[in-house]
Amino acid sequence: MTDFPDSGAAARIRFVLVRTSHPGNIGAAARAIRTMGFSRLSLVAPHSFPHAEASALAAGADDVLAQAAIASDLPAAIADCNFVLGATARRRDVPMDEIDPRVAAGRLLEAAREGEVAIVFGNERTGLENDEMKRCHAAVLIPSDPAFPSLNLAQAVQVLAYELRVRLLGGASPLPAQKTDPPASSAELEAFFEHLARTLDAIDFHKGRSPRTILLRLRRLYLRARPDQRELRMLHGILTDTERASRLMHRDDEE
Repeated sequence: MTDFPDSGAAARIRFVLVRTSHPGNIGAAARAIRTMGFSRLSLVAPHSFPHAEASALAAGADDVLAQAAIASDLPAAIADCNFVLGATARRRDVPMDEIDPRVAAGRLLEAAREGEVAIVFGNERTGLENDEMKRCHAAVLIPSDPAFPSLNLAQAVQVLAYELRVRLLGGASPLPAQKTDPPASSAELEAFFEHLARTLDAIDFHKGRSPRTILLRLRRLYLRARPDQRELRMLHGILTDTERASRLMHRDDEE
């Protein structure tokens, strides 16, 4: 917003609510981000929206609700994002970076200087599903009391929005060195992961091991590396050549 020294980065931050059950939480979340100077809200398959309760609890943040983007699933909501964080209250089966909201704010702003970013919040009762978390670069855990860790959805949104505001009002950090190519988007990374899975199958890499576990660990590796578009094209080329070599080898064996 206009009071941020780094308003360009701030404008690239979106708050994504996934499968929200109660429309009042959508309104309260809209109010939470608007009071912190943000305006971009995305809704993934909301149970009920638009809704009078959402408008009532927005308490004047009607512009945020009016501009809210609605998507059918998370991949569509974050397709153009180069960095995505998932807010969660529990640890996951597959190891992934777990950071607190203050660190999360710093990473989001750094990535927002290069392109679109998102912080994702799950359903009020179940949170984000594992398939949704695997699309995130890291997990954000709010350090609440272990004996009573439950936070309302809008409260969690408020915590992240506050940390982002504090970071932005601290002054614009020096811009990082610009890469030759922009970072790969979420949609481009998903296409690469599909190509990777096909290639591993083609060369019989798994050999009886669980493909799911291996692919999840490789996903974490590449998400952590955050390749740019040129690097991703190079990786696609490696996979394509590997598939070609595998086909030639199989043809020679048949002859």
